[in-house]
This record gives sequence, structure tokens and C-alpha cells, in this order.
Amino acid sequence: MTHLRALALMTLTCAVAACDPGGFGASNDSPYAPSVDHGGEAVDGLVVGWRLMEAGETELAMDAFVRAGLEQGRTPDVLAAVGTANLVMGRLGQAEDLLRASIEADNSHPETWNNLGITLLEQGKFGEAEQILRRAYALDNGESDAIRDNLRLALANSNQPVYGDVKEQEYKLVRRGSSDYVIRQTP
Repeated sequence: MTHLRALALMTLTCAVAACDPGGFGASNDSPYAPSVDHGGEAVDGLVVGWRLMEAGETELAMDAFVRAGLEQGRTPDVLAAVGTANLVMGRLGQAEDLLRASIEADNSHPETWNNLGITLLEQGKFGEAEQILRRAYALDNGESDAIRDNLRLALANSNQPVYGDVKEQEYKLVRRGSSDYVIRQTP
């Protein structure tokens, strides 16, 4: 008889819990991740990637950009995003190739020209970097302080003679905006 009462009490508890909208599911303050809504719409991988870049999670951003590339193909935006992530990670050769491919497909984005200019500056290609940054500055109508600062740096470096002792200078890549980076000289 006691077992029968326990079974009846358990059945009643399950029935009441099933009526509750929360049911036996996780509460709002649960330490576990919420369940996946398979009917929901996925967020664009480029948006996720740029948010991760802002958070300083470059490797995760690269994964998001690559996933976006799998969904969207090798669009100029995907190429520019992957190229920028490579630039931040110091993979300058890969960054240069991807940024050039992005510009070849769509040459109307000053941010992409700027990032290519930064990549060339990092590689010591000051003359070409100057020309690329001039193009970025012109496309931007001179509105971006970051592009102007990068152009000044390229001009300063391209006017320096290359003979004699080469003075090693250290530069730091500083993020400004969603896809702009500025090179600053470290003291």
C-alpha cells in the first residue's frame, strides 16, 4: 500500500510539472547552456566573426569567418575578413594574398585598402604601402583618422633613406573600429 501511495504521489508530481511552462527544463539561472532551437535562424558568420575580433578572440573569429566562407563562398567581404584576421595574427603573407583577392573582386572598400596598406607596412614595403594608403584615403574622402595616420606613417617611412645602418623600429597594431587597424610606433 505504501508503494502505491508513493507511485501515485510521483505520478501527480510529474503531471503538475508537465503543466508548468518551465516543466523539468533548465531554469533561467542554470549554469548549463540553453537548449538549441533547431527551427531558429543562424546569425551570419561575418557578424559573429567581427564581434569576436572586437572581443580579441582572433582564432575564434577566424573560425567564424571560415564558416561564413563555406556558406557564402569567397565573397570580397569574406576574403577581407579572413585577411584582416590573418593580419592581426601576424600571418602577413596570407593576409596580403587574401586582401589583394578581396580588392580584385571589389575595390570600393577603403577599410580593405587600409588593411592591405598596413600589411605592406609591416613587411617593410613602404613605397607600395604609401600608394595603397593614398587610395584608401581617397576612397574614404579623408574622413578616417586611422587611414590618415597610417598614410602619414607610410610617408614618413618611404622618405627615409635606406642606406647605411638600418635602425630597427618596433610597431604595434592597434584596433580602431570594426575593421580598421592603426600601426603605432612603440616607445
